Amino acid sequence: MKCRVCRGPAVIDLPRHNANFCPEHFLAFTRRQVVRAIEDFEMIAPGDRVLVAVSGGKDSLALWDLLLEHGYAADGLHLGLGIGDYSDQSTRCARAFADDRGATLLEIDLRADRGFDVPTAAAATGRPPCSACGLSKRHLFDEAARDGGYDVVATGHNLDDEAAVLFGNTLTWNTEYLGRQVPALPARHGFARKVKPLVRLTERETAAWCVLRRIDYQVEECPLAAGNRHLGYKEVLNTLEARSPGTKAAFYLGFLDRAVARFRSDIASDSDGGLQTCNRCGSATTNETCAFCSVVERARAHQPVPVSAPRRRR
Repeated sequence: MKCRVCRGPAVIDLPRHNANFCPEHFLAFTRRQVVRAIEDFEMIAPGDRVLVAVSGGKDSLALWDLLLEHGYAADGLHLGLGIGDYSDQSTRCARAFADDRGATLLEIDLRADRGFDVPTAAAATGRPPCSACGLSKRHLFDEAARDGGYDVVATGHNLDDEAAVLFGNTLTWNTEYLGRQVPALPARHGFARKVKPLVRLTERETAAWCVLRRIDYQVEECPLAAGNRHLGYKEVLNTLEARSPGTKAAFYLGFLDRAVARFRSDIASDSDGGLQTCNRCGSATTNETCAFCSVVERARAHQPVPVSAPRRRR
Protein backbone atom coordinates (compact mmCIF):
# COMPACT_ATOMS: atom_id res chain seq x y z
CA MET A 1 0.00 0.00 0.00
CA LYS A 2 1.58 3.27 -1.16
CA CYS A 3 0.85 6.90 -0.42
CA ARG A 4 -1.07 8.59 -3.21
CA VAL A 5 1.10 11.71 -2.91
CA CYS A 6 4.70 10.52 -2.44
CA ARG A 7 4.40 6.79 -3.25
CA GLY A 8 6.06 5.97 0.07
CA PRO A 9 4.67 3.39 2.52
CA ALA A 10 1.09 4.26 3.50
CA VAL A 11 -0.30 3.89 7.02
CA ILE A 12 -4.00 4.45 6.31
CA ASP A 13 -6.41 3.79 3.48
CA LEU A 14 -9.38 6.08 2.89
CA PRO A 15 -11.76 4.20 0.56
CA ARG A 16 -14.16 7.14 0.25
CA HIS A 17 -11.32 9.16 -1.29
CA ASN A 18 -9.88 6.15 -3.15
CA ALA A 19 -6.55 7.03 -1.55
CA ASN A 20 -3.84 5.82 0.81
CA PHE A 21 -1.57 8.15 2.76
CA CYS A 22 1.74 8.07 4.59
CA PRO A 23 1.81 9.81 8.01
CA GLU A 24 2.99 13.17 6.62
CA HIS A 25 0.40 13.38 3.88
CA PHE A 26 -2.43 12.03 6.00
CA LEU A 27 -1.82 14.79 8.54
CA ALA A 28 -1.75 17.32 5.70
CA PHE A 29 -5.01 15.90 4.34
CA THR A 30 -6.64 16.21 7.79
CA ARG A 31 -5.51 19.82 8.17
CA ARG A 32 -6.96 20.70 4.77
CA GLN A 33 -10.33 19.19 5.64
CA VAL A 34 -10.58 21.23 8.84
CA VAL A 35 -9.43 24.45 7.20
CA ARG A 36 -11.94 23.91 4.41
CA ALA A 37 -14.80 23.42 6.89
CA ILE A 38 -13.83 26.52 8.87
CA GLU A 39 -13.58 28.65 5.75
CA ASP A 40 -16.65 27.30 3.92
CA PHE A 41 -18.94 27.92 6.89
CA GLU A 42 -17.18 31.00 8.30
CA MET A 43 -16.78 29.29 11.66
CA ILE A 44 -13.99 31.30 13.26
CA ALA A 45 -12.99 34.87 12.48
CA PRO A 46 -9.54 36.40 13.09
CA GLY A 47 -9.21 37.37 16.74
CA ASP A 48 -12.03 35.15 17.96
CA ARG A 49 -11.57 33.45 21.31
CA VAL A 50 -12.58 29.80 21.04
CA LEU A 51 -13.78 27.50 23.81
CA VAL A 52 -13.35 23.84 22.85
CA ALA A 53 -15.68 21.29 24.46
CA VAL A 54 -13.12 18.68 25.57
CA SER A 55 -14.43 15.28 26.57
CA GLY A 56 -11.06 13.55 26.59
CA GLY A 57 -12.01 11.44 23.56
CA LYS A 58 -10.33 11.34 20.17
CA ASP A 59 -12.57 13.87 18.44
CA SER A 60 -12.36 16.69 20.97
CA LEU A 61 -8.61 16.28 21.51
CA ALA A 62 -7.94 16.11 17.75
CA LEU A 63 -10.01 19.26 17.29
CA TRP A 64 -8.22 21.13 20.07
CA ASP A 65 -4.85 20.05 18.66
CA LEU A 66 -5.76 21.20 15.16
CA LEU A 67 -7.03 24.58 16.33
CA LEU A 68 -3.94 25.21 18.43
CA GLU A 69 -1.71 24.13 15.55
CA HIS A 70 -3.40 26.68 13.30
CA GLY A 71 -2.82 29.46 15.82
CA TYR A 72 -6.34 29.95 17.13
CA ALA A 73 -6.80 31.28 20.65
CA ALA A 74 -8.42 28.05 21.85
CA ASP A 75 -8.96 27.06 25.47
CA GLY A 76 -10.59 23.81 26.57
CA LEU A 77 -13.49 23.12 28.90
CA HIS A 78 -13.87 19.66 30.42
CA LEU A 79 -16.89 18.50 32.40
CA GLY A 80 -16.53 15.80 35.04
CA LEU A 81 -19.80 13.94 34.50
CA GLY A 82 -19.58 11.57 37.46
CA ILE A 83 -19.66 8.41 35.34
CA GLY A 84 -17.22 6.38 37.44
CA ASP A 85 -13.92 5.21 35.97
CA TYR A 86 -14.98 6.38 32.52
CA SER A 87 -15.11 10.00 33.70
CA ASP A 88 -11.88 9.65 35.68
CA GLN A 89 -9.96 8.40 32.64
CA SER A 90 -11.51 11.06 30.39
CA THR A 91 -10.36 13.76 32.80
CA ARG A 92 -6.83 12.35 32.92
CA CYS A 93 -6.61 12.42 29.12
CA ALA A 94 -7.87 16.00 28.90
CA ARG A 95 -5.41 17.17 31.57
CA ALA A 96 -2.49 15.31 30.00
CA PHE A 97 -3.13 16.93 26.61
CA ALA A 98 -3.38 20.41 28.13
CA ASP A 99 -0.19 19.91 30.14
CA ASP A 100 1.67 18.62 27.09
CA ARG A 101 0.60 21.55 24.91
CA GLY A 102 0.79 24.24 27.62
CA ALA A 103 -2.87 24.97 26.90
CA THR A 104 -5.55 26.29 29.23
CA LEU A 105 -8.07 23.71 30.43
CA LEU A 106 -11.08 24.86 32.42
CA GLU A 107 -12.81 22.19 34.47
CA ILE A 108 -16.27 21.79 36.00
CA ASP A 109 -17.00 18.77 38.17
CA LEU A 110 -20.76 18.28 38.23
CA ARG A 111 -20.88 16.56 41.62
CA ALA A 112 -18.37 18.82 43.40
CA ASP A 113 -19.34 22.11 41.75
CA ARG A 114 -23.03 21.69 40.98
CA GLY A 115 -24.19 19.05 43.47
CA PHE A 116 -25.27 16.34 41.00
CA ASP A 117 -23.96 14.00 38.31
CA VAL A 118 -25.31 12.52 35.09
CA PRO A 119 -26.35 9.08 36.45
CA THR A 120 -28.28 10.74 39.29
CA ALA A 121 -29.87 13.33 37.00
CA ALA A 122 -31.08 10.56 34.68
CA ALA A 123 -32.60 8.61 37.56
CA ALA A 124 -34.19 11.65 39.20
CA THR A 125 -35.83 13.00 36.06
CA GLY A 126 -36.59 9.84 34.09
CA ARG A 127 -34.54 11.19 31.18
CA PRO A 128 -32.23 8.86 29.25
CA PRO A 129 -28.66 9.40 30.47
CA CYS A 130 -27.60 10.87 27.10
CA SER A 131 -30.42 13.42 27.32
CA ALA A 132 -29.45 14.53 30.83
CA CYS A 133 -25.81 14.65 29.75
CA GLY A 134 -26.48 16.67 26.60
CA LEU A 135 -28.66 19.16 28.43
CA SER A 136 -25.97 19.70 31.07
CA LYS A 137 -23.22 20.09 28.49
CA ARG A 138 -25.10 22.62 26.38
CA HIS A 139 -25.98 24.77 29.37
CA LEU A 140 -22.55 24.72 30.98
CA PHE A 141 -20.65 25.32 27.73
CA ASP A 142 -22.89 28.31 26.99
CA GLU A 143 -22.48 29.61 30.53
CA ALA A 144 -18.68 29.23 30.49
CA ALA A 145 -18.41 30.95 27.10
CA ARG A 146 -20.58 33.82 28.28
CA ASP A 147 -18.76 34.24 31.58
CA GLY A 148 -15.32 33.88 29.99
CA GLY A 149 -15.93 36.21 27.06
CA TYR A 150 -15.48 33.56 24.38
CA ASP A 151 -16.80 34.25 20.88
CA VAL A 152 -17.07 30.64 19.71
CA VAL A 153 -17.85 27.23 21.23
CA ALA A 154 -16.29 24.45 19.14
CA THR A 155 -17.37 20.81 19.48
CA GLY A 156 -15.82 17.64 18.09
CA HIS A 157 -18.82 16.37 16.15
CA ASN A 158 -17.52 14.50 13.11
CA LEU A 159 -18.95 13.28 9.82
CA ASP A 160 -20.19 10.02 11.37
CA ASP A 161 -21.99 11.93 14.14
CA GLU A 162 -23.65 14.40 11.80
CA ALA A 163 -24.70 11.76 9.27
CA ALA A 164 -26.31 9.70 12.06
CA VAL A 165 -28.20 12.71 13.42
CA LEU A 166 -29.33 13.64 9.91
CA PHE A 167 -30.49 10.06 9.32
CA GLY A 168 -32.57 10.11 12.52
CA ASN A 169 -34.07 13.53 11.81
CA THR A 170 -34.96 12.43 8.28
CA LEU A 171 -36.60 9.21 9.46
CA THR A 172 -38.92 11.25 11.68
CA TRP A 173 -39.04 14.30 9.37
CA ASN A 174 -38.14 16.58 12.23
CA THR A 175 -38.04 19.60 9.96
CA GLU A 176 -37.10 22.16 12.62
CA TYR A 177 -34.01 20.14 13.57
CA LEU A 178 -33.22 19.61 9.89
CA GLY A 179 -33.27 23.38 9.43
CA ARG A 180 -30.78 23.81 12.26
CA GLN A 181 -28.40 21.00 11.33
CA VAL A 182 -25.59 23.12 9.97
CA PRO A 183 -21.93 23.13 11.06
CA ALA A 184 -22.06 26.72 12.30
CA LEU A 185 -24.87 28.38 14.24
CA PRO A 186 -24.66 32.16 14.73
CA ALA A 187 -24.41 33.80 18.12
CA ARG A 188 -27.78 34.77 19.57
CA HIS A 189 -29.29 36.04 22.82
CA GLY A 190 -25.84 36.42 24.34
CA PHE A 191 -24.81 32.85 23.45
CA ALA A 192 -21.58 32.26 21.57
CA ARG A 193 -21.42 30.97 18.00
CA LYS A 194 -21.48 27.13 17.84
CA VAL A 195 -19.18 25.41 15.32
CA LYS A 196 -18.21 21.88 14.29
CA PRO A 197 -14.90 22.00 12.40
CA LEU A 198 -14.55 18.20 12.08
CA VAL A 199 -17.63 17.61 9.91
CA ARG A 200 -15.50 16.61 6.92
CA LEU A 201 -13.63 13.91 8.91
CA THR A 202 -14.74 10.49 10.12
CA GLU A 203 -14.15 8.93 13.54
CA ARG A 204 -11.50 6.67 12.02
CA GLU A 205 -9.67 9.70 10.66
CA THR A 206 -9.69 11.63 13.95
CA ALA A 207 -8.46 8.49 15.73
CA ALA A 208 -5.62 8.20 13.20
CA TRP A 209 -4.73 11.86 13.80
CA CYS A 210 -4.43 11.18 17.53
CA VAL A 211 -2.32 8.06 17.00
CA LEU A 212 0.08 9.83 14.64
CA ARG A 213 0.28 12.88 16.90
CA ARG A 214 0.77 10.65 19.97
CA ILE A 215 -2.29 11.97 21.76
CA ASP A 216 -3.57 9.67 24.50
CA TYR A 217 -7.37 9.65 24.47
CA GLN A 218 -10.27 7.88 26.16
CA VAL A 219 -10.87 4.83 23.99
CA GLU A 220 -13.84 3.36 25.85
CA GLU A 221 -17.44 4.18 24.98
CA CYS A 222 -19.52 5.78 27.71
CA PRO A 223 -21.09 2.94 29.74
CA LEU A 224 -24.39 4.82 29.85
CA ALA A 225 -24.67 5.14 26.06
CA ALA A 226 -25.86 1.56 25.49
CA GLY A 227 -29.14 1.66 23.61
CA ASN A 228 -28.66 5.19 22.31
CA ARG A 229 -30.55 5.27 19.03
CA HIS A 230 -27.84 7.27 17.27
CA LEU A 231 -25.42 4.40 17.80
CA GLY A 232 -27.91 2.24 15.92
CA TYR A 233 -28.09 4.80 13.12
CA LYS A 234 -24.29 4.76 12.93
CA GLU A 235 -24.29 0.99 12.54
CA VAL A 236 -26.74 1.21 9.64
CA LEU A 237 -24.69 3.92 7.93
CA ASN A 238 -21.46 2.01 8.52
CA THR A 239 -22.95 -0.97 6.71
CA LEU A 240 -23.88 1.23 3.76
CA GLU A 241 -20.45 2.87 3.81
CA ALA A 242 -18.69 -0.50 3.72
CA ARG A 243 -20.66 -1.45 0.61
CA SER A 244 -20.39 1.94 -1.05
CA PRO A 245 -17.54 4.14 0.27
CA GLY A 246 -18.45 7.81 0.36
CA THR A 247 -22.11 7.26 1.20
CA LYS A 248 -22.00 9.15 4.48
CA ALA A 249 -20.18 12.13 3.00
CA ALA A 250 -22.55 12.25 0.03
CA PHE A 251 -25.56 12.07 2.37
CA TYR A 252 -24.51 14.74 4.85
CA LEU A 253 -22.47 17.12 2.68
CA GLY A 254 -25.05 16.81 -0.08
CA PHE A 255 -27.73 17.79 2.44
CA LEU A 256 -25.75 20.91 3.34
CA ASP A 257 -25.22 21.82 -0.31
CA ARG A 258 -28.68 21.15 -1.68
CA ALA A 259 -31.34 20.60 0.97
CA VAL A 260 -30.84 22.36 4.30
CA ALA A 261 -32.12 25.70 2.98
CA ARG A 262 -35.47 24.06 2.24
CA PHE A 263 -36.08 23.56 5.97
CA ARG A 264 -35.06 26.96 7.31
CA SER A 265 -38.61 28.25 7.27
CA ASP A 266 -39.51 25.49 9.76
CA ILE A 267 -37.16 26.84 12.42
CA ALA A 268 -39.21 28.26 15.28
CA SER A 269 -38.52 31.95 15.73
CA ASP A 270 -37.31 33.02 19.16
CA SER A 271 -36.64 36.63 18.22
CA ASP A 272 -40.14 37.88 19.01
CA GLY A 273 -39.60 38.52 22.70
CA GLY A 274 -40.87 35.09 23.72
CA LEU A 275 -37.73 34.34 25.69
CA GLN A 276 -37.33 35.37 29.30
CA THR A 277 -34.62 35.15 31.92
CA CYS A 278 -34.34 32.04 34.09
CA ASN A 279 -35.21 33.00 37.65
CA ARG A 280 -32.27 30.94 38.95
CA CYS A 281 -29.32 31.14 36.61
CA GLY A 282 -30.23 34.11 34.42
CA SER A 283 -29.96 32.29 31.09
CA ALA A 284 -32.49 32.74 28.29
CA THR A 285 -35.42 30.34 28.49
CA THR A 286 -39.03 29.95 27.42
CA ASN A 287 -40.16 29.27 31.01
CA GLU A 288 -39.59 30.90 34.38
CA THR A 289 -37.00 28.24 35.20
CA CYS A 290 -34.73 26.78 32.49
CA ALA A 291 -34.60 23.05 31.83
CA PHE A 292 -31.10 22.75 33.27
CA CYS A 293 -32.00 24.34 36.60
CA SER A 294 -35.08 22.13 36.84
CA VAL A 295 -32.93 19.03 36.33
CA VAL A 296 -30.39 20.24 38.88
CA GLU A 297 -33.10 20.80 41.50
CA ARG A 298 -34.47 17.28 41.13
CA ALA A 299 -31.05 15.64 40.92
CA ARG A 300 -29.77 17.34 44.08
CA ALA A 301 -32.74 16.02 46.01
CA HIS A 302 -32.14 12.47 44.78
CA GLN A 303 -29.87 9.89 46.37
CA PRO A 304 -26.65 9.68 44.30
CA VAL A 305 -26.76 6.78 41.83
CA PRO A 306 -23.62 4.67 41.26
CA VAL A 307 -22.82 3.98 37.64
CA SER A 308 -23.13 0.24 38.17
CA ALA A 309 -26.60 0.51 39.71
CA PRO A 310 -29.59 -0.14 37.40
CA ARG A 311 -31.45 2.99 36.49
CA ARG A 312 -34.89 3.34 38.06
CA ARG A 313 -37.66 3.19 35.50
CA ARG A 314 -40.89 5.11 35.72
